[in-house]
Amino acid sequence: MLQKIYNKPRLIRLIGLLLLVAGSLFIGGDLLAQATPETAAATVEATEPSRVEEFYAWIEKQGTAGYGIYVVSYILATVLFLPGSILTIGAGLLFGVVKGSILVSIGSITGAALAFLVARYLARERIERKFGKNQKFAAIDSAIGKEGWKIVFLLRLTPLLPFNVSNYLYGLTSVAFWPYVLASWVGMIPGTILYVYIGSLGKTAAEAASGGADTGKLALNAVAFLATIAVTVYVTKIARKALKDVQLEPEPNSPAEA
Repeated sequence: MLQKIYNKPRLIRLIGLLLLVAGSLFIGGDLLAQATPETAAATVEATEPSRVEEFYAWIEKQGTAGYGIYVVSYILATVLFLPGSILTIGAGLLFGVVKGSILVSIGSITGAALAFLVARYLARERIERKFGKNQKFAAIDSAIGKEGWKIVFLLRLTPLLPFNVSNYLYGLTSVAFWPYVLASWVGMIPGTILYVYIGSLGKTAAEAASGGADTGKLALNAVAFLATIAVTVYVTKIARKALKDVQLEPEPNSPAEA
């Protein structure tokens, strides 16, 4: 189990700050002039690994309320360009495969929907100035104009652009909101389960090493994890082939990540 050592007032201040920043994004879109994958990466690099562990420990201590805290944290991370892989793997560590996958799915699709709406209705001109000349986006925009939500679905299975960036850029395309949400949600499921499984398997391995779980359970989880990888890779290959048919080349070895 995670060590429950998190300083609660500090966490509350952190969440409050994130909410304030998110609020400025929705009100004026000014954050988009500064919030980019590069600045987000710098923020993550400056964060001590122990803070992440403390955050997980504090969520674990909250019981069922931790579900809501986790989902809100994931939504904020998605909107603010913070990498979701840490939170996705952490969901497997904290909640297991089933609950973790459900919570990640809720958080990621809600964050993706909010980013889409911000781009379409609140900060369109700013985003167009910053990303509109990207060649990959131009190809995606053209393909969506012809094929609609099907391209969104395929690109969620095998991303051509980073997840958090693409959420905003889809808001600039012609795809309708609800088809975008449904295609994104379904397309992100394989990658979500894969990354959550990594966290769950790591927890099971740690418990087995300390004598808290039998090796049979670990072996069964490992087999299920390998099966998940196989399915994800197979689905990704199909998506890649379909994208090539519409002249879109995804990045090599890039399974969908929420």
